Amino acid sequence: MGLTSASELEAQLVESAHQILADLVRGGAALGWIEPPSRDEVAELLGRVLSAVPAGDAALRVAYLDRRLVGLGYWLRYSRPTHRPHADLEKIAVDAAAHGRGVGRALTAALITDAREAGIEVLTLDARGDNTNALHLYRSLGFTEYGRLPDFVAVGEHRYDKVFYMLDFRQQG
Repeated sequence: MGLTSASELEAQLVESAHQILADLVRGGAALGWIEPPSRDEVAELLGRVLSAVPAGDAALRVAYLDRRLVGLGYWLRYSRPTHRPHADLEKIAVDAAAHGRGVGRALTAALITDAREAGIEVLTLDARGDNTNALHLYRSLGFTEYGRLPDFVAVGEHRYDKVFYMLDFRQQG
């Protein structure tokens, strides 16, 4: 996998990201929405992340296969002054057709590198407890569980644990 830049792909980013996120949520993915997000919600989210990137307060990574967006992820630095050395890995979303191809791992690894280079001390995330593939991925990349809220996430009649993970760069030297 390599990093590239193409302006025509940037122009399609909101539409492509919206399609991936909406499809995943429709399929029951644990991405923070119960109903698929609107195009405007996705545009606002990407705008917020991209506006924070120049100051080192965020990172956004996207993955393309054959010039088609198949995944995206980002982290945002905590805004409260006492939490500024830390960031939250907020979303990793990979198109269902690209699952199992290493896209999620590549995105997460790139975001970890970005966080370390931005001076983040602790990178945190939370995930739904039934998302075993994501939890395994995070553990394999060095994240450790630091908390769990049993049956915290409600999706209709179903209840899921909310699991908290952290990657402490201070302990890694």
